[in-house]
Amino acid sequence: MTIARSEVRRAALRIAPYVRRTPTVLLGADRAGLPHDVVLKLEGLQHSGSFKARGAFNTLLSAPVPEAGVIAASGGNHGAAVAYAAARLGHRARVFVPANAPEAKLARIRRYGAEVTPVGNDYAEAYQRSLDEEARTGAVRVHAYDQREVVVGQGTVAYELSRQAPDLDTVLVAVGGGGLIAGCASWYTDSVRVVAVEPERAPTLHAARAAGSPVDVEVGGIAADALGARRLGTIAAEVTGRYVDESLLVPDAAIRRAQEVLWEELRVLAEPGGATAVAALLCGAYVGAPGERVGVLVCGANLDPASWSVLPATGV
Repeated sequence: MTIARSEVRRAALRIAPYVRRTPTVLLGADRAGLPHDVVLKLEGLQHSGSFKARGAFNTLLSAPVPEAGVIAASGGNHGAAVAYAAARLGHRARVFVPANAPEAKLARIRRYGAEVTPVGNDYAEAYQRSLDEEARTGAVRVHAYDQREVVVGQGTVAYELSRQAPDLDTVLVAVGGGGLIAGCASWYTDSVRVVAVEPERAPTLHAARAAGSPVDVEVGGIAADALGARRLGTIAAEVTGRYVDESLLVPDAAIRRAQEVLWEELRVLAEPGGATAVAALLCGAYVGAPGERVGVLVCGANLDPASWSVLPATGV
């Protein structure tokens, strides 16, 4: 399945009244121990705390939504984005979540007015329940990563970045089910090198590339709630096969260090999944060529500060 750049451009115009044009910031090599400066796209400042709002809005604005409303299955970020978009557009929303999903993320979904229904202990069970609910009610289902409108919407991150930093040579993107990287690669095609970064304990794309097609993998680690899809999406498999140059794995320790660097140097709070692409630079999994201009998507910030020991204690 191919996605044209014109689709991404139209989606950017469609969702513009509803999403933020998130900023970029330069992370200097002299401050972070990097071999060169890096342009960070701070998508954690997006509505609902991650890039996921883009795909949610694009889906709900692409076709009429019935009275039955909107449904989704999610471990957190996608559910929050769907709940936010549905509330903004005046639709009912119901989100099926694994029972072990982080409470901070579930609280955000509820705060946006969606009904939260815990199902089982993993995304697959929640997703199956959403399929059953779609068949029963006729509600619009918004897939977390393997739906054309969702992928096109996520690609608007790259559309924006290409205007904010038009001279990049390489962009590093974290991967879970593959919706974000598929959207970004569909925009950049061969004009910019797109590199995938995954946690070692959630190697969905890496395993698919090794096997020649999507396969089920065991997932775990500190970023599993955001990047813990067990199988790469079919859209992502095709798009990344064409346009993604490299697939890298990083350990949990590097992800945690990336969170620390983002906080210490920029006062940017990133959840583990949001910091995963930065981790590839800090641990040496990706080493750019001399003079290479590198951009990194910091894609999510839905982290409970009280659970993270790096942050200083509250005080005056």
